[in-house]
Amino acid sequence: MNPAKVLKRPLITEQSTLLQESGKYVFEVDVRATKADIAAAVTWAFDVKVRSVNTSRMKGKMKQYGRSRPSKQPDWKKAIVSLGLGESIQLFEGT
Repeated sequence: MNPAKVLKRPLITEQSTLLQESGKYVFEVDVRATKADIAAAVTWAFDVKVRSVNTSRMKGKMKQYGRSRPSKQPDWKKAIVSLGLGESIQLFEGT
């Protein structure tokens, strides 16, 4: 899989910012990407050494538009990437 299309966006939440202190970063990734694809994409994009990758498939939520228009958000996949010692990713400038 093309490394440029594997990573969609970084997930910035309270939990993910706490994980950054221990060298773990959370990304939304393509649902077809494997752990090896994700590790290669992070190495390609940020020039860091990846120690491990954990993935999770997230179910899309049900939404209601008006009274009679239920809709389902798409399913998606997230990856928690652990980096080697001394490695870091600067997601925002100044952090």
